[in-house]
Amino acid sequence: MPTASATIDIPASADQVWQLIGGFNTLPDWLPLITQSELSEGGRVRTLQTADGGVVIERLQTFDNAGRTYSYSIEEAPFPASDYLATIKVEAQGQGARVTWSGRFNAVGVSDEEVVALFKGIYQGGLDALRANYPA
Repeated sequence: MPTASATIDIPASADQVWQLIGGFNTLPDWLPLITQSELSEGGRVRTLQTADGGVVIERLQTFDNAGRTYSYSIEEAPFPASDYLATIKVEAQGQGARVTWSGRFNAVGVSDEEVVALFKGIYQGGLDALRANYPA
């Protein structure tokens, strides 16, 4: 099963970063690609509106506030992938934080390399946008 990941160091405490990204409904607060997020099923499902008008529906799989991590699956999306499971994790790194966004999935209609490149780009672009919230 192909995987992709991206990591970034941020000059803020892990708790400060988790406060921004740790809520399952907070993507519009830090990810420019997502313009709207609406929760359903008691907060376990989020329906995301993308900047280009697309819709992505994701389900929270695990949530560990103390460990500053959560995992989610995609139920519906315009991506060439199935069996998608991703994790966002924030760890203390000296005086700052290290954020890792990773996922595993199966390619559908494209090569493994193409879907890995797609998600690696999404993760890195998202983390770069997150980093912009914390000027050095």
